[in-house]
Amino acid sequence: MTDITQLAEGVGVYGPLVVGLLLTAGGGWAVWWIVRYLLADPMTRLSIRQAVRVRRGWKRLAPMLKLAATDKTPTALASLSNTDGKPIKPRVLIPALKVTHDAYGVIARATCLPGVGLEEFQKAAPHLANAWRCTRVAVTQDDPGQVVIRGVRLDPLKFKTEHRPTGLVPDEVARWNLGLDEYARPVSVDLTQVPGVTVAGLPGFGKTSLINCLMCDWAPSAAVQFAGADGKVKAAYEGDYADLVKRMFAFVGDDLEEANTLFHRLVALRRDRSSAIKAVLGVKSMWDVGPTEEWPLVVLIIDEAHTYFRDHKGSDPKTKKLAALAAENARLVEELVKMGRSVGILVVLATQKSTGDAIPTFIRDVCPVGLSFAQKTAEAAVAALGEEIRNWPDANPINLQDPAYVGVAAMNHQSQPGFTRIRTPYVPDACAADLAHATAHLTQDPAALLKAQLGRTQVVLRKDLDTTA
Repeated sequence: MTDITQLAEGVGVYGPLVVGLLLTAGGGWAVWWIVRYLLADPMTRLSIRQAVRVRRGWKRLAPMLKLAATDKTPTALASLSNTDGKPIKPRVLIPALKVTHDAYGVIARATCLPGVGLEEFQKAAPHLANAWRCTRVAVTQDDPGQVVIRGVRLDPLKFKTEHRPTGLVPDEVARWNLGLDEYARPVSVDLTQVPGVTVAGLPGFGKTSLINCLMCDWAPSAAVQFAGADGKVKAAYEGDYADLVKRMFAFVGDDLEEANTLFHRLVALRRDRSSAIKAVLGVKSMWDVGPTEEWPLVVLIIDEAHTYFRDHKGSDPKTKKLAALAAENARLVEELVKMGRSVGILVVLATQKSTGDAIPTFIRDVCPVGLSFAQKTAEAAVAALGEEIRNWPDANPINLQDPAYVGVAAMNHQSQPGFTRIRTPYVPDACAADLAHATAHLTQDPAALLKAQLGRTQVVLRKDLDTTA
């Protein structure tokens, strides 16, 4: 009894203090919330209010959408209670929901219950979109027992984005950050062990800008070296790559003979690397040790690729010569794509439509990664993304011809079935020029680097032989 009395006295003494602390904490949280709301931009404010509505309405909405479970087993406390012989009322369990926001909408994490899992949430996605006033809702599962519900109020694909390169060495050399998908989630693709990439789309819809972004992100790494062939210019100081050419160890314009020389040069590099890789790196594939400054990943960019491969019709000597060069160019690039992966050569081919007359099918079909910006015909869309794109009409690039979708591409998403659309960022020309100037000193000829390594390897081998003798 004494203990109870002391406890009551303690509560009487410290109760006001505890209440005061709780009120202070609550007031502090309210002030922080209001300040955060006032400092947010108008789009984010809408999302904050949307998140509040989602939290408040969840307990009522979940049972309506059959996102609740009924527990008929009484708890221990309920079993001891007096119900006058009446059956104990089952409990309705509502998945716990934590909601955050960003400028485009809300991100909710819900706990799964028995009978209420990923499939049930995905079925309810259209109804969640209506209830939450979202353009679309996607449900994924990142951890066991938990789903992520992404609702976007605004279509991220219609908002142009800008990317300003940091100039920092990327954490992953072969990681290509493409942009944001239709749920404003960042999308990237791992180009490790990838021999080739195709990028298709109508002129002015973002192909070259996408490649510029790749170069700007990878240029600060000495473990990457670039070569370029641009079929819509005559010289390096013209066109879209005029600023970035400083970061390329080789560049050619639309001259088929010069391009042929470049492709021969890179095929020779591939063959030399293939012969030397075991002696220099001690492995059969460069990716077992990763690209380095001495053995860099070589990225060959072929823009307006149809310029170098198209079939020239005619019987006059000049046309015959062009036809022979185009056929040989195709053969050389085929060798680079089919056999360059293990020695660290990546080919990126861009063209308006990747049909067989623009990029030969024996090259195109070996490239595992393909993207397409806007296309005019279903034939061009299928050539760029494969027959399966016919089954995904929402993601078909023939629907991207609206000027609002300049910079939006469709691709096969690695983390989910089917295709998705991606808003790719624009890199300002001034930023690209500054970055190329700042990283120009990193540019080296991979063939010269290999020759130096072979020289050192031979010296080491001779020393080992002399020691053994």
